[in-house]
Amino acid sequence: MTSLLSPRQRMMRANRWLWLALAVVAALAVTRTLADTPDLTSSGTFGAALRLGTPIFLAGLGGVYAERVGVVNIGLEGMMILGTWFGAWAGWLWGPWIGLAVGVLAGALGGLLHALATVTFNVDHIVSGVAINILAFGGMRFLSVVTYGAETGGGATQSPPISDVIGKASLPVLSGGEILGWESPDLLGTLESQRWFFISDLAGLAKGMTVDVSWAVIVAVALVPATWWFLWRTPLGLRMRSVGEHPVAAESLGVNVYRMKYLGVMMSGGMAGLGGAILVTEFARIYREGQTGGRGFIGLASMIMGNWRPGGAAAAGGLFGFTFALELRDEPAVHALLLMIALAGVASGVWMGYRRRWAPAVWLVGTGVAALAVFLATDSIPREFVFIAPYVTTLVVMSLASQHLRMPAADGRPYRRGQQL
Repeated sequence: MTSLLSPRQRMMRANRWLWLALAVVAALAVTRTLADTPDLTSSGTFGAALRLGTPIFLAGLGGVYAERVGVVNIGLEGMMILGTWFGAWAGWLWGPWIGLAVGVLAGALGGLLHALATVTFNVDHIVSGVAINILAFGGMRFLSVVTYGAETGGGATQSPPISDVIGKASLPVLSGGEILGWESPDLLGTLESQRWFFISDLAGLAKGMTVDVSWAVIVAVALVPATWWFLWRTPLGLRMRSVGEHPVAAESLGVNVYRMKYLGVMMSGGMAGLGGAILVTEFARIYREGQTGGRGFIGLASMIMGNWRPGGAAAAGGLFGFTFALELRDEPAVHALLLMIALAGVASGVWMGYRRRWAPAVWLVGTGVAALAVFLATDSIPREFVFIAPYVTTLVVMSLASQHLRMPAADGRPYRRGQQL
């Protein structure tokens, strides 16, 4: 466990993540250069990836909270739907910040319902989650008919628009932000425009993360380290994680297992509700039926890809956001990803062969060669593939990461107070 590692071991682990991130940027830089697709690593693409990935990694954080206390939360999609509807309703009446707060409360109420079913009444976690998804979809249609049917711009499938907007911020000097009304230099933008290998790509990433960023997105990003600190560094967080690993042992030490499970699942719903509220108050500024588009399920996949850890869930959510951003911005850049898949597949296959893991080595090299052949034989890819690129990414990354994942030991297992070891 992280809390048992020495400071040196924690530093080495952090360095490995840093080198991995730099390696990904380098791979994108190579692909951008060889395929001549500047938009692949532009600040606009990375900024769009941050915005589009925010609701996904918030749902992933919600999954972390629930499953760290031993409750599988398939209902993240439904809790996100609750966040979209109530966030839009409150934002329409009282402004976007109130909309965000009400969206969190609505998602938390969805989490409370899930906890009541799974913890108190011992309903199967999957059955309860699916029921919440169905109830949320149908319930929001009913509320839309009742609430918006007679309103201008509203109806059975959408709300009236939210008039106010949440402000944005840019980092002064580096990204051209203002200081007391003075427009500061844009150093990262200057580096990006030079199109130097790796340096300009890294500058594009940094500028995308620091220019015209909504305050709602900044709050969401801050929740990632806050979640890690809460779960791994506070007594309450440690109690919650102990419940997800061994609830009987936690009970023997005086931990109220039911209370921890309720708290974790409600916080899970609150995170998903915030993701849904950001969708309507920040991006669309209106509620539309089906607006979540499966982001709750993708957030669940992000949590698994991230090994049930906040940072990993956020990184996976950013990956999905990146593929969604390419889908919207530049189809040739998605075609260039075939070259990146080819390079990554061959390199990973060679590494696996060096470690004498022959089966995955052959699979990875074969995948890389096939991707290279398709890249060289085509100038573009069908629009349908562009649309499914995020989901293909999910399957590929999950298949590569599955051998290194470890879920909480008691995740999804029924628990009754007083049961024996």
